[in-house]
Amino acid sequence: MLPPATASGAAPKASRAAAPRPLTGGYPRASSGQPGPMSSGWQVGVDIGGTFTDVVAFQPSSGEVVEAKVRSHPDDPVAGLLAALDAVGIAWEQIEDLMHGSTLVTNAIVEDRLARVALVATEGFADTLAIGRQNRRHLYRLDLEPKTPPQVPEQLRFEVSERLDVDGRVLKALEPESVERAVRDVAQAQVQAVAVALLHAYADGSHEAQIGARLRDAVPFVALSHRISPEAREYERTSTTALSAGVMPLAAGYLDRLEASRPRSSRLHLLHSAGAMASPEALREQPLGLAFSGPAAGVSAAGWVARELGIDNAISFDMGGTTTDVCLVVEGRAEIRSDRSLAGRPLRMPMVAVESIGAGGGSIARLDSGALRVGPESAGAVPGPACYGLGGEAPTVTDANMVLGYLDADRPVADLHLDADAAKRALAPMAAELGTDVAQLALGIVRVANAAMARALRRVTVERGIDGRACTLVAFGGAGPMHAVELARSFDIERVVVPRFSSAFSALGCVGAEMSYTQQRTVRMLNTDWQVDRLNALHGELCERLGGQLPEDDRHGAIVGEVAAIRYSGQSYAVEVSAPALEDPTQLGRQFRARHEQLYGFATDEPWELVSLRISLTAPRRARPDMARARDDGNAALAGRSTACWFDASGPRQTPLHARAALADGDRLEGPAIIEDAWSTVVLPPGAVLRVDACGHLHIDVGEAP
Repeated sequence: MLPPATASGAAPKASRAAAPRPLTGGYPRASSGQPGPMSSGWQVGVDIGGTFTDVVAFQPSSGEVVEAKVRSHPDDPVAGLLAALDAVGIAWEQIEDLMHGSTLVTNAIVEDRLARVALVATEGFADTLAIGRQNRRHLYRLDLEPKTPPQVPEQLRFEVSERLDVDGRVLKALEPESVERAVRDVAQAQVQAVAVALLHAYADGSHEAQIGARLRDAVPFVALSHRISPEAREYERTSTTALSAGVMPLAAGYLDRLEASRPRSSRLHLLHSAGAMASPEALREQPLGLAFSGPAAGVSAAGWVARELGIDNAISFDMGGTTTDVCLVVEGRAEIRSDRSLAGRPLRMPMVAVESIGAGGGSIARLDSGALRVGPESAGAVPGPACYGLGGEAPTVTDANMVLGYLDADRPVADLHLDADAAKRALAPMAAELGTDVAQLALGIVRVANAAMARALRRVTVERGIDGRACTLVAFGGAGPMHAVELARSFDIERVVVPRFSSAFSALGCVGAEMSYTQQRTVRMLNTDWQVDRLNALHGELCERLGGQLPEDDRHGAIVGEVAAIRYSGQSYAVEVSAPALEDPTQLGRQFRARHEQLYGFATDEPWELVSLRISLTAPRRARPDMARARDDGNAALAGRSTACWFDASGPRQTPLHARAALADGDRLEGPAIIEDAWSTVVLPPGAVLRVDACGHLHIDVGEAP
């Protein structure tokens, strides 16, 4: 263990070692912490997706769990949320905690529906957004735009006279005249929001705070980089702050509507991008926390199930109507990363490391120079796949599954009645162009979609030092259980778990999510100049700030999690070490080298540095639904029925249908089989074997295709 640093900053020699001073922060480490008293009102999770809105409601005192699925209202998400509550027959006044996941912010960024934003930067650095990085979006296509255009145009970028060094020391004091000039220019620009990103403000945010105080008199929404993303890398920090400003008006309007609809007796929380709950007040300041909110909820539930089942390495596989989202879950915890991008714009803040691809149930199949392609274009919620009967004509993955016999035309999904003939008509023109029949084309569409998903699995496992073949695939979402077994086979994964409530799994993740806040701070500390006192101060500062965001009732038993980003001196990017031995650089060095070797196959004894520290403060969940006591509303009248399904090019096979609600603990099924619940389908192809556990989870040994 390393003793405290000396006055000169260097650690004393081992012969002079004293008892180490532990890192402090007023909260216990992640190994401890006890939840508060159990609540008595309904706990409700609502996930608003592009096509459907899912709801799961849990009554802790009785253990009752109910679920429902309704059509989404893209133009009025609050109406969709209220419709979901009606579907489970629970008035908002009966709800103690409403947890909500949304794609509102993500869609706004992807569709470039951002507010008009101004940027205030240090003199000489206003063009940081325009310069960006040297990376090209299309390396070999010189005819295409090399970079995403800067979010803030040149005429809306303003400068102030000031300068800090890399350690936050003032090289040039903030000039009041330049601040007043910038405030006047911003007011005249008639923008909705302003981003302030000064050079090295992550080390000292006092200049930004002074400017922000003046700007709030002129503009209703102000984003400060030292609050949004207090880290080095000027371009990424500036981009993140500008994006945050760009979605502030939209997020604030949505949160205001939710708060206006909420009864005073009910608490409202939203899922943030790191896979936990946050209060509306916290998300008003940092609305980018709502990016990836929906996918993060499903990953949170996958981690919870993986912990309960004792699965060390899992991959969450969430296939919905528009996208497929996959994420690595290690020891029940989703991987968190700070360097993400959305719509070509970098985001530097802690987020669940979800890999999203445009291959969902609504993804459109097309021919590109004679080759079959699937996605990223989607039929969306309206008109949706042709088999929805809402006017869609383009062939989609869902239409292919309909043609292959996996979907039951006699079983409505929410208020949709599926049309098998419409699916065949959608595929027929392409099949004729290829000189094949619609069933063979449908097999090809599904295989192309699966191949794209397999590439996403590779990115979250092999490229991060994990053998994906040793992982368990946790499949959920409306379409995930249909594709899971064949996808697992293509990736040499041996086991698939389709959890209880798989079709509303993200809503379940909302119900089970913990209240948690996370922030990362740049440190830049060499292992040869270790400063425990400085780490103590930083740790305490972050804990105090994060603790202030937790509601008072949730502070009891809150626990701290830590991740260190470390690199060899001179490297550009760092690797992350969980549960770092911050008080002992020798042990921390061993942790870093072990992680580096796992990722890259080698490690050296070269000097290294702690680049940044990420702290999370989490209030443990008081109660989660007991799967074994949940009620199933599936169709139990399928016994003895069968349908013709295509699993390969040899032709259709008569396949028995099973109601998931009728399966009991210990039941075993051999493929081929189709298992239906109230809103989704599990495809068990030939050679696969399924087992049911006491909680209703389906464990599938994928076997090999005959």
